[in-house]
Amino acid sequence: MAPMIDPALFEQLKSKIEEDASVRKELDQIIDELNQHVSFTQGILSRVHSTPRSKYAPWLAQVEDGIKKEVETVGKLASFASQYPYYKYNHKWTRTLQDAISTALLCAWLGGLSESTKPGDVGRLLTLEDVGAIFSVPVNLKDRDAFHITIEEYLLGLISVVDDLARLAVNSVTLGDNALAVQISSFIKDLHAGFQVLNLKNDILRKRVDSIKYAVKKVEDVVYDLSLRNLLPQGEGQ
Repeated sequence: MAPMIDPALFEQLKSKIEEDASVRKELDQIIDELNQHVSFTQGILSRVHSTPRSKYAPWLAQVEDGIKKEVETVGKLASFASQYPYYKYNHKWTRTLQDAISTALLCAWLGGLSESTKPGDVGRLLTLEDVGAIFSVPVNLKDRDAFHITIEEYLLGLISVVDDLARLAVNSVTLGDNALAVQISSFIKDLHAGFQVLNLKNDILRKRVDSIKYAVKKVEDVVYDLSLRNLLPQGEGQ
């Protein structure tokens, strides 16, 4: 009597399981490498809280070196991941990629990643397309199944930058740079207004957006305190 189930079926399933395990292992290795570069770059960026603006230039050069390593590893990730369905594995790298994006966004805001900015120039916001160009990968792909940076990843990276800037506003006052606190306040308020325009469907993103209003309040309190002490830069208001 012939078996009711073809034994080859389970051999095929075994082969697919082993292939999937191999892909996940390779992805884990690349993502671990990217995470190391991101952590290194974040560590350098954390020095902004104790670095006067006049000394940003040499320090930002170190940050840019860290981002270059991130870019190289994202290239490896994109090349490998694009061989497989994007949404099957993207949950493995999306958080680390968001962190990489935030390092580029913060570096650019502080005056890095540009040959046209002058030392001490701050406030430049990279667009989604700018970020894609820096990492040399597509953004918001709709026409093919390949590795790319999503709008959600960009926005979540941007929200992380808001948290850093809110902290920087406090520390900049400690360093005697009251003007920077005022600039940060204006920037965060504009971002908050921009996020209100978005019709967000992603639950995680909606929850993270709620944190921006707390950053706005935190920085407003800093600026208000400066105004009470008549320490606002001339021509600046709350």
